Amino acid sequence: MRNITRSLGLIIGAALLFSGCLPSEATEDTMKLWYDKPADEWMKSLPLGNGRLGAMVYGGVETETIGLNESTMWSGEYDEHQQRPLGRDKLDQIRKLFFEDNLAEGNHIAGNTMAGSPHSAGTHLPIGDLKLNFTYPEGELSDYHHELDLTTATNTVTYKVGDTEYTRQCIASNPDDVIAMHIKASRPESITVELELQPLRNAEVVASGNQLIYTGNAEFEKHGRGGVLFEGRIAAEIKGGTIKADGKKLLIDKATEVLLLSDVRTNYKNTTFAGYDYQQKCKETIEAASKKSFKTLRNTHVEDYTPLFSRVALSFGENGKFSHLPNDQRWARVKAGESDPGLDALFFQYARYLLISSSRPNSPLPVALQGFFNDNLACHMGWTNDYHLDINTEQNYWIANVGNLPECHLPLFDYIKDLSVHGSKIAQDLYGCKGWTAHTTSNPWGYAAVSGSILWGLFPTASSWITSHVWTQYEYTQDKNFLKETAYPLLKSNAEFLLDYMVTDPRNNYLVTGPSISPENSFRYQGQEFCASMMPTCDRVLVYEIFSACLKSTEILNVDAAFADSLRTAISKLPPFRISANGGVQEWFEDYEEAHPNHRHTTHLLSLYPYSQITLNKTPELANAARITIERRLAAKDWEDTEWSRTNMICFYARLKDPIKAYNSVKQLLGPLSRENMFTVSPAGIAGAGEDIFAFDGNTAGAAGIAEMLLQGYDNRIELLPCLPEEWKNGSFKGLCARGGIELDASWKNAQIEQTELRASVPAEFSFRISNASAYNWKMNKKTFTPEINADGSVQISMNAGDKLTVSL
Repeated sequence: MRNITRSLGLIIGAALLFSGCLPSEATEDTMKLWYDKPADEWMKSLPLGNGRLGAMVYGGVETETIGLNESTMWSGEYDEHQQRPLGRDKLDQIRKLFFEDNLAEGNHIAGNTMAGSPHSAGTHLPIGDLKLNFTYPEGELSDYHHELDLTTATNTVTYKVGDTEYTRQCIASNPDDVIAMHIKASRPESITVELELQPLRNAEVVASGNQLIYTGNAEFEKHGRGGVLFEGRIAAEIKGGTIKADGKKLLIDKATEVLLLSDVRTNYKNTTFAGYDYQQKCKETIEAASKKSFKTLRNTHVEDYTPLFSRVALSFGENGKFSHLPNDQRWARVKAGESDPGLDALFFQYARYLLISSSRPNSPLPVALQGFFNDNLACHMGWTNDYHLDINTEQNYWIANVGNLPECHLPLFDYIKDLSVHGSKIAQDLYGCKGWTAHTTSNPWGYAAVSGSILWGLFPTASSWITSHVWTQYEYTQDKNFLKETAYPLLKSNAEFLLDYMVTDPRNNYLVTGPSISPENSFRYQGQEFCASMMPTCDRVLVYEIFSACLKSTEILNVDAAFADSLRTAISKLPPFRISANGGVQEWFEDYEEAHPNHRHTTHLLSLYPYSQITLNKTPELANAARITIERRLAAKDWEDTEWSRTNMICFYARLKDPIKAYNSVKQLLGPLSRENMFTVSPAGIAGAGEDIFAFDGNTAGAAGIAEMLLQGYDNRIELLPCLPEEWKNGSFKGLCARGGIELDASWKNAQIEQTELRASVPAEFSFRISNASAYNWKMNKKTFTPEINADGSVQISMNAGDKLTVSL
């Protein structure tokens, strides 16, 4: 064994010089992340997830490390005193100060009376590390290879010690609800390994029979009292050799094959009262999986996962050009400013993989700031691994619909339903209003109050932003049953809050919100810095979005005519967008001086993306103002460049159809704002972080931005390749989705579409824009027709459910 470390170093050095000697499968399959050395830190390990359980696999030789996670592993608890009551009368008194332009007193009183009291907000927490300490016969280490195959969601590590080949495969199975790792050797009786768990939580570990069993609680004082109780089990099934329980360790000696099975359960939301015993469930899950071979477990897993992942394919012509290089080397090239279109495509598909891994219809919770791939860093920050409803949680799901994964949205909708129940109490206690609301930060315990400071917490339309996802889901799927039973009730209740909460500004007769903030920014007024004002622009954007979605819903469902009339009246009283003296979109109702021109948040530009209230076609002057806002932010000294703010820039520039700047932001995200395992990061130095901290949103929202560069569908209009950079001049995709129940494939060469197919799941009418439309052959269900081309180059299309429109050169 003493030669292994030295040998591994020689292999790594040789691989850097002679990449042609790498395994052939790395050059053939472009949907793999692969490495020629084990991870030596968390940011180089590779993720697996089944929607509830997560694992980070390091791929070690002498010691394999598997970071264990579970989505309900949360500290904190329900807090009925999360919000200090205020009420309508006091709210009106505060508003009077703002209407009198007494912002100093208004901010002072609002700060003292409207902030929440988060006693037990909690955070998601990692479980700890499973360590596999191997002992090998004498021999040189060779042929090391570690990969994550996105097409099968399988992690594989292979290497040789002497002439014995070792293979480890690991999966996170949704059907069997376990993490499973299979270890085999090419020679009999060659696997000797010691298993131990190094928990990060308050846990007792005991080895019993063939299992490590750990029980404990997730109390974490840093973010308040409370925490779930949990029990986990790691079972070992072997072929050949022996297994022995030794205190807190399992000792396996001279086995030929080993199957490890891992599960952990918590008492999240006290599910025992419904007949669910989390400890018994964990035991039964492991027992059931232990009766199956790894081959059976893996086949079931692949049959479950692959149909989801394979719905979408993406290629940029030269996907395999650099696939002979390990991913950490490809990442380093992009970080240095090089382009790698194949890595762009891999990054896009990786985001879809991460969403499938983290958010399935049976997931108990939606994706938090890090999902459940917890690096044990965010949970120690003031902002925690929580649900931030002022951009991060929304961005986690931006890829769901366009990326053909609508069912991955469902855990978020269950979460919103639960939050709305708690949010109705906040609406009444804080604002004296009906309906429901929630603010910037939340957790699984129903926290809907203002955060501990109004500077980042006084954002009541956060509820509107997150709820707009149910309308987007309907726009893409056209599922009227979903609209009736899930989407419209949530939208209506939030709209009822807004109608009750908003007030007429006596200075101008506009209907306004407030006091509230433009997250998480502030402005200068009369020599002082303030955060709260009446009707910041982001509120106007979100109010309009909810009112419009509700209004359309009433028309589709043919319900609530009187309510629809009230929405129309309210929409007519909203203030318009304004252009500030600096030429940008005004962030607040008044043209206040920006206190932090380099601020990472640009919530007022939700109007540009993901919504379409500002577009190049409808509002060119405002679109130009949005560009000025973006460029001023990017040019500001010490611009706070984070993973999520950079994904905004991709999406914004895509809507502005600026391929050069959009692609520059893609490279910035994939390089400086990502790490070796392609996880996006909130970089050291931003928001108090001392080092890079993983954040899920950059991966998924970055992929949404890439999709937006290839396909745009809003305002009943679909356009192909609206923002195509030179680096992607050749390529293809299949299975991307557009609003209206449309699924598309397309291929192009030298930036010109060669063929595209549109498939309708429901009757649809829309305008379709493709450059030089008259040069193509148009077929509906294989029948040729000659389209009438509009002045803007688009073609009006009418499709029935099941129709296929093919356009080809």
